[in-house]
Amino acid sequence: MAKVPDGFHQVRAHIRRNPKPRNAKRMSGWMIAGLLAGAWLWGQVFGFDTAAPAPADPNPAVSTPADR
Repeated sequence: MAKVPDGFHQVRAHIRRNPKPRNAKRMSGWMIAGLLAGAWLWGQVFGFDTAAPAPADPNPAVSTPADR
């Protein structure tokens, strides 16, 4: 039987490449979905501090004549 090259292993009658280590910095889809859901829930419970629109000035600086 032939020698298995470096970086490979033999499974039954097949030669397969060795698995590579996973990158620990990669974020899974479930983690991203969980973070988005957490941010949404935070906004529902505590609310995001949105600025309320300023009330209209009752005395405008320039008056418009009433055409009747």
